Amino acid sequence: MNEVVLDASAILALLQNERGSEKLTDEVMNDAVASTVNLAEVQSKLVKKGYDPDEAWEDAQLLVTSAEPFTSEQAKIAGSLIAKTEKYGLSLGDRSCLALAIVLKAPVYTTEQIWKNLKVGIPIHVIR
Repeated sequence: MNEVVLDASAILALLQNERGSEKLTDEVMNDAVASTVNLAEVQSKLVKKGYDPDEAWEDAQLLVTSAEPFTSEQAKIAGSLIAKTEKYGLSLGDRSCLALAIVLKAPVYTTEQIWKNLKVGIPIHVIR
């Protein structure tokens, strides 16, 4: 399998053993990457739950094979995606995840149901 991109919600689902996390099989996770923007989002949510910031950062990175830097190309794509995603309420973090997947031409995994409606040129897998 080629690279797959994980949204912050998918990483959190796996870390917290939530419903849908079983769909993130070993095969999927072998080449799982995430944007550093999404890893910051995971860390933020964990810190809000009382985690030590350093431990939260380690846990955020634990499940991915690569933390992909947010590039200027991805920033441009994320900014441009507002036209297609605004009506669905996607955040900058959401659009950053999609931008990475678009650049890598990779499928993306999320728990966000609303993403089923998106048509952005890459496969989107909603895990619950």
